[in-house]
Amino acid sequence: MRSLQQFLSDYGDSHQNPLNQWIHIVCVPAILISTLGLLWLVPIGSWLGLSGAAAEWVNGATLLGVLSGILYLRLSFWVFLLMVGWFAVSVWAILSVKAAGWSLFWTSLIIWVLAWVVQVYGHKVEGKKPSFVEDLVFLLIGPIFVSVEFAAKLGIPVPHAQGTGGNTPAQNH
Repeated sequence: MRSLQQFLSDYGDSHQNPLNQWIHIVCVPAILISTLGLLWLVPIGSWLGLSGAAAEWVNGATLLGVLSGILYLRLSFWVFLLMVGWFAVSVWAILSVKAAGWSLFWTSLIIWVLAWVVQVYGHKVEGKKPSFVEDLVFLLIGPIFVSVEFAAKLGIPVPHAQGTGGNTPAQNH
């Protein structure tokens, strides 16, 4: 398996244009949260015969969270913690949509489609295909990449940001 630095470097190759970078900073989290929103509706717990809260919490989103968490942990502990944070924000957003009485399906689907349309435009501006066309694992790398790049744009010293060399102690975790 490629290292975190290799994944981020390869992902960054098709994300050099500043407009495409900002599009990704906005749209990757929207796609992540809306994808988890759609997967939340896959009732794996009910299919397994669970009831109550267990049935609600054992769903496609939580299953994806656990499975992708294994990959993130293999990449590094700080990536795992970062993505646990993203998952927590996503669950908060999902529960907020439900609490507001909105349709989780339609809210997630509309956001998902719009974010992908804008992402495609970003890659048209970039002049390069999305990284996941070559390797679907890049769908899981996108949130890490935009987190690192957004932090770097804010002036926060982070490992693996483009143009920083990525040589920090966190790289060794």
